[in-house]
Amino acid sequence: MGTRLRLFFTIFDNRFEDLRTSAWRMIVYRDLSAGLIVALTAIPMAMGFAIAMGLRPEQGIIAGAVACLVGRTFGGSKYQVYGPTAAFIPVVAGLIAKYGPAGGGTFEQGHGFLVLASIVAGAILMAMGLFGLGRFAKLVPNSIVVGFTIGIAIVIALSNVGEAFGIVLPLKGGLLTKLEALANGIGNANWYAFAIAMVTFVVTKALLRISVFIPGPIIAMGLATALSVTVFAGKGVMSVGERFGSIPTNFFVFTGPTLPPGGAEVFLDLAYFVAAIVFVSAVESLLCSSMADRLANNTKTPFNPDKELWGQGLVQIITPLLNGFPCTGALARTATSIKAGAQTPLAGYFKGIFKLALAYFLATSLESVPMACIAGILLWVASNMIKPAEVREVWKEGGRHSLLLVFTAVMVPLTDFLTGVLAALVLHAALALLWKPKPHVEPGT
Repeated sequence: MGTRLRLFFTIFDNRFEDLRTSAWRMIVYRDLSAGLIVALTAIPMAMGFAIAMGLRPEQGIIAGAVACLVGRTFGGSKYQVYGPTAAFIPVVAGLIAKYGPAGGGTFEQGHGFLVLASIVAGAILMAMGLFGLGRFAKLVPNSIVVGFTIGIAIVIALSNVGEAFGIVLPLKGGLLTKLEALANGIGNANWYAFAIAMVTFVVTKALLRISVFIPGPIIAMGLATALSVTVFAGKGVMSVGERFGSIPTNFFVFTGPTLPPGGAEVFLDLAYFVAAIVFVSAVESLLCSSMADRLANNTKTPFNPDKELWGQGLVQIITPLLNGFPCTGALARTATSIKAGAQTPLAGYFKGIFKLALAYFLATSLESVPMACIAGILLWVASNMIKPAEVREVWKEGGRHSLLLVFTAVMVPLTDFLTGVLAALVLHAALALLWKPKPHVEPGT
């Protein structure tokens, strides 16, 4: 354990091995350009994720930058980009809905409780890494992971389709509640807002399909903002500034943990949200690290799952304390970074620095971004999460895994994130005992 702990505190480790070659100047340049491209892509996505969680837009910017700096310092992957991810939306939104203004508390109380849950989860993740439990996260079958991803995509899409129509859906309540509110409010839809959401969706998708070197989301955001203040001016399209007020530029604000009053129920909720944060952090970060090694054709030092859990723990402790929220490895941004040429953790440092600098100088402009544009970006995120190739791969594995995929994809939006996943894991264990594959019989025997 002592050897593992020394490794965890070794900052300049084998993740930086490519910098020791004679081509280090070119590698630094590639990391710099990759960091800039990902920062440009990440700003509108981070704002969207924060808003979908019931938080303020600048908190997404802060969280993405801090998480990347901490994760790239202490994590176990050369390539992984850390930041806000879609998987955390139902977890954080559920906590804020219950303990924030919608649940009778204040925004500060809700965020303070989130900070507390994240710190406890971070300590557990660090202990998991210290005791070498990283390998166990790989035991979650791919069918559940893909089904969970589809379920989260459904949640994100249905949570933001209202904003795309200019309708504010309730933060509290599940899938059926949001569908009912959408049906009741569709008669008051703002079709100018819907046009902006669709323009954002189409432009983002089209530009990123052409090349990852084109920052599609931020170009789409600029176009949508220009439409809202010119062609659609006075048409009732709500902006980020109208919803949240001015975006501050004093990014690093200490926000301490708080425990709301409520007795045993609060502690049960704390255990629930801690378990959810641990699960998402462990599974998504390790899957993302593994994917990154494959995508980068890494033939040198592979990612270290235990050090990754240690780094994830520090991300969950430090990021919320600086006015952020839980973050983990971001699959799409990691893939973008690798395709843009990233080779070492320096790309993550550059991404975090560029993101803060751009947000600082663009703060006033970001206030003019229409909320429908944020909805369009999140609808693009949701559509991008469902990958037909992954579904076909699970389908080829047979009936048991196909059933697990469908079950998880349905249960996550119908119940809640952790209930759906835990139910799927229980079903997986039961099917493993009861569902015996038929023995292969050679023809003619």
